[in-house]
Amino acid sequence: MRLGVLDVGSNTVHLVVVDAQRGGPPTPMSNWKTPMRLVEYLDTQGAINKEGIDRLTKGVALAREMADQFQCESMLAFATSAIRSAANGEAVLDHVEKKTGVRLQILSGEDEARLTFLAVRRWFGWSAGRICDLDIGGGSLEISVGDNENPDIACSVNLGAGRLTRDWFETDPPSKKAIADLREYIDETLKDPVKQIKEYGEIDLAVGTSKTFKMLARLTGAAPSSAGLRVERRLTQAGLRQLIAFISRMTAADRAELEGVNVDRSYQIVAGALVAEATMRHLDIDTLKNCPWALREGVIFAHTDVEKAPWSYWTH
Repeated sequence: MRLGVLDVGSNTVHLVVVDAQRGGPPTPMSNWKTPMRLVEYLDTQGAINKEGIDRLTKGVALAREMADQFQCESMLAFATSAIRSAANGEAVLDHVEKKTGVRLQILSGEDEARLTFLAVRRWFGWSAGRICDLDIGGGSLEISVGDNENPDIACSVNLGAGRLTRDWFETDPPSKKAIADLREYIDETLKDPVKQIKEYGEIDLAVGTSKTFKMLARLTGAAPSSAGLRVERRLTQAGLRQLIAFISRMTAADRAELEGVNVDRSYQIVAGALVAEATMRHLDIDTLKNCPWALREGVIFAHTDVEKAPWSYWTH
């Protein structure tokens, strides 16, 4: 079946068109995205302002047109942290649906973590043993741990790279004090979820998903995207600490010139690196492997497995 998977995240509106079938990997047919940065359109009450709503609506409309052009049988459209945490999230969804005909499903942070974990498990297989997956988005951090396809624990905290950049950094590059204050905040925020996760025992494989981990691995020496999906890419805690000392002194424009850095995400890579380092440190992870599959692939697998809305994957 041909599916259109529309992912409205904090950073982008991203449409992937795939041919998918139960028991097989998704075959990409088209990949389109447009920058969004929804957290930058939040007003003082935490609501997405008119400019942000209009920008989002335009992006979803363009994605709908592309999905129609590729004759997608189904559109799996969902939104994550930025709309999930917005004070006017439901009103935004209603407006987008009225203008485009697309109803975005808001994923809970836990479901986002669980669906991402499903994709990670499918990529690494059962031989990987007990997996811990970390995923840093624009609005939130998801952590999941388990032996099976459904993790034993899945949690989400508001430690997204875009959100933290907006809330904590007033200068470019950020001041030493701002970085120190943000480190302290991240450490404090991670205390409770890390305590819960550690109660589930040791892990066999630590994994990083999301563009943030991909960029961080590339900046510390991992192979470029052109080397292919199956090339093993790793990120070490020691390498990450050295990287933070380097990129925290650079402007976003200078960071954008570094090989492997996405121009649209260069402004938030410092905050993302701080979250990655703190999470790895608190969970005693020295090295993690990158996984090229993440939330979108998890949504596809959940849909093809049960032939129903993937948001109800664990309640069918």
